[in-house]
Amino acid sequence: MASTYPAWIFDGSPIDDPLGYGERAVEFLRRLKHPASTAPKSTFQLFDFQERIVRRIYGPRHPDGRRVVETVFWMIPRGNRKTSLAAALALLHTIGPERVRAGQVIFAASDREQAGLGFREAANIVRMDKRLVAATRIYDAHNSAKKIVFKPDNVSLQAISSDGAAQHGKTPAFVLVDEIHVWKGRDLWEALKSGLVKTSNTLMVIATTAGRGNENIGFEQYDYARKVASGEIENPAFLPIIFEAAANDNWQDEDVWHRVNPGLKHGFPNLHAMRSQAKEAEHRPAERHAFEQFNLNIWKAASRDPLFDMAVYDAGRDPHFDLADLEDLPCYVGVDLAVNGDLAAVVAAWRHPDGRVAIHPWFWVPGDDLAGRAKRDGVPYVVWKDAGFLTAVDGPVIEPEMIETHLRELCATYSVSEILFDPHLARMTMQRLAADGFPAIEFRQGPLTLGPAIGHLERTVNGRRIRHDGHPILRHHIDSVVATRGDTGLVRMHKATRFDRIDGAVAAAMAVGRAIAANDNARSIYDTDDFEDMLAA
Repeated sequence: MASTYPAWIFDGSPIDDPLGYGERAVEFLRRLKHPASTAPKSTFQLFDFQERIVRRIYGPRHPDGRRVVETVFWMIPRGNRKTSLAAALALLHTIGPERVRAGQVIFAASDREQAGLGFREAANIVRMDKRLVAATRIYDAHNSAKKIVFKPDNVSLQAISSDGAAQHGKTPAFVLVDEIHVWKGRDLWEALKSGLVKTSNTLMVIATTAGRGNENIGFEQYDYARKVASGEIENPAFLPIIFEAAANDNWQDEDVWHRVNPGLKHGFPNLHAMRSQAKEAEHRPAERHAFEQFNLNIWKAASRDPLFDMAVYDAGRDPHFDLADLEDLPCYVGVDLAVNGDLAAVVAAWRHPDGRVAIHPWFWVPGDDLAGRAKRDGVPYVVWKDAGFLTAVDGPVIEPEMIETHLRELCATYSVSEILFDPHLARMTMQRLAADGFPAIEFRQGPLTLGPAIGHLERTVNGRRIRHDGHPILRHHIDSVVATRGDTGLVRMHKATRFDRIDGAVAAAMAVGRAIAANDNARSIYDTDDFEDMLAA
């Protein structure tokens, strides 16, 4: 896809302004005052990149004088004074030359507190000028509706939040949608969107930081904006302004920081604070995830924090990895059997004397409609099968006997101490293996058993003690894991999206967790059933 970066903001290219309305908007904003301004007489500071944005919104016009731009999607990292400019634009439509007599200006956010932030910014700007104070009335009593009324033309600026049903009677001329990445549900969005079509020459400005997840209204707007910015969709009425780092950018490169934070050259956000946060994020995946989202404006597909630092995991790839060298090392095998035609995974973990743990997986997938499955899951199953990383079996399901045969072969080759199963799907397989003298062990996937194992895998990977051969499917499964942490510190694994697979990561946690616990030469919680089963006993 072509670049979505708004290069026009910095290249000095001409911006159409046939009626001078872009210049008029800029001049109005420059006449405002701001309580935090460092300029003489507290003049509102309109920085060069902000001025270009304002001119691009208000300059281009249709022959009848209507704005060409009807919707703006402005995504910029935290700390770039988005709220200040958004409040000033709202005032441009409330007390400025873009106002409409008896018009409604809406400052909309996901909750009352967030809506109040933008409203207070606008109210404080008004209060800086005695002339504006005289011409307006500000309603901002605690726990009351927040509103600014421009008395000469009866124009109102009102802050609203998520009670969408109560907003269907609005006829807004201007809507500022604040931080859409945290909006839940569609009621407020649909009420405001439908209200804008009641009259002509309306404007919606969506001002947000990057969000998480891809099943929300924020991602829908972001995805559409990227397609317009890249040229995939042509829509002159929709102006995308997206400051985000590219997927292949080095997140620690300060040139990247400056590129996506246009305020940095003006002293905001705080560069020293960003450096401190980046340093802290080097070996903490969740902190790096947050830094990339809020400081580099990368929209995260996962709605939760990542568990593993994939750069560290990739560094554990050993080009000399050879399974034959592991035959005499203690081996622990985690098994995640398939459910309803899903993948089945077996992961072996070998404990080295120096504390490192080597891992290697095997995967099976139903062969029926493999290409369709690849398209649905967004991964190259056919390529992986042809390369020998994946076994595609005949039929729609994977028979457990096939996995059992492979486990018997592993035991014949390696020094397998334990084969770990969740008995929910493996009772018969375990019984057959145990009857033949194989070390089949119950490993229930409840929080008291799997939680500590996940913690061991996390520390082994992020602590640079993992060793592997770069198996692409296992890497994909580990990269797809996001985490939640309970008050007790126990970690749960989740999929980043509903299309992801983490079977290999679960099997790896079982195997690595047991390898680490056994090395501690202590009785492990893995030797017991889950807590609920202990009570039941």
